[in-house]
Amino acid sequence: MLSGTGACCSSAFTSSSSSVAVTASVSVLSSKLSICPKLLGLKTLSCNYHSQKSTKPPAAAAAAAAAAASTRWNYCFHTTNNFFTLGINTTYSITPVHGPSSTSRRRGMENMSVRASAAQPLKNADQLINSVETFIFDCDGVIWKGDKLIDGVPQTLDMLRSKGKRLVFVTNNSTKSRKQYGKKFETLGLNVIEEEIFASSFAAAAYLQSINFPKDKKVYVIGEDGILKELELAGFQFLGGPEDGGKMIELKPGFLMDHDPDVGVVVVGFDRYCNYYKIQYATLCIRENPGCLFIATNRDAVTHLTDAQEWAGGGSMVGAIAGSTQREPLVVGKPSTFMMDYLANKFGILKSQICMVGDRLDTDILFGQNGGCKTLLVLSGVTSLSMLQSPSNPIQPDFYTNKISDFLSLKAAAV
Repeated sequence: MLSGTGACCSSAFTSSSSSVAVTASVSVLSSKLSICPKLLGLKTLSCNYHSQKSTKPPAAAAAAAAAAASTRWNYCFHTTNNFFTLGINTTYSITPVHGPSSTSRRRGMENMSVRASAAQPLKNADQLINSVETFIFDCDGVIWKGDKLIDGVPQTLDMLRSKGKRLVFVTNNSTKSRKQYGKKFETLGLNVIEEEIFASSFAAAAYLQSINFPKDKKVYVIGEDGILKELELAGFQFLGGPEDGGKMIELKPGFLMDHDPDVGVVVVGFDRYCNYYKIQYATLCIRENPGCLFIATNRDAVTHLTDAQEWAGGGSMVGAIAGSTQREPLVVGKPSTFMMDYLANKFGILKSQICMVGDRLDTDILFGQNGGCKTLLVLSGVTSLSMLQSPSNPIQPDFYTNKISDFLSLKAAAV
């Protein structure tokens, strides 16, 4: 339930149900509000409006007159993805856009735009550290950039471990398995065990296990070795991946491309060798195999292959298949709650005792907010301070800081 008075309302709920009721009291500047369901990760959205006042909200009243009016709005988010993005312990302001038509008033259906209150700079690291039991870290842009470790990371992780904090590393990068990521941590001089690492490659296999995906069905993969290794460990049959990277289609009159009718799911992740053959094969499986699932490890727009620049991310491969099939994927990586729920169940973690630390607003921070966690944005990756503070950005973490090693300097400064 989300409730409040005036122009702001504080969220105080978590749910994994497909329908979430939200109540907010707002100052009405006009009676129509707008929202971007895609930004919230929702497939469908409806907001029910009910006035608890005898007077109707103004349709297009002057701001000075309307500012004095207030009303009660009830919203209900309906989603087929079983997740939403209004985070716990986050304050939201609701900004009206323009008045509704008489038809929309009669129907009682309104749209809305939700913007969180501004994130606060992290000033006292001890206060945040002592308030949680577990820190979940994104990797790219937080721990490293490309193959380069970000300054101060080893000392920061050692300090948190010395305080008895559980550390978990969650990455949307699907190119490596958990075991392969363990080797990368080791190469960078970090003492991280495999059980502390959760990649979206693992999430894809874990999701298939959670739905009891038939072992006699096959998985077609657009992606790299990490997905294949996790599928193999989980006991699933697969095809595609790097093996199809060099395949070409020679188009001739009347040419018909074959595909395996036993493919029951297409998994799409980051793939540096994605080609037209893979796109067409995946498209045929999704379109023509009855009940074939479409799973994406993530929809990240960019990634850090090197520390010199940003590179097109897994979202570009997912977008190709979504475009050709006219189907939206089920996303198992951030910001979906699947990995958060998995971690909470595996370790017996209370989500209110978790702090999610990441560099992306639309994946890391939403991931934390979706799960009801505290959130900390670091500016060492893809998000700059100007992006965070832009009026057009509705996603606000609880706190922000330059990099995770600020835990050390801010801790010292607070003493």
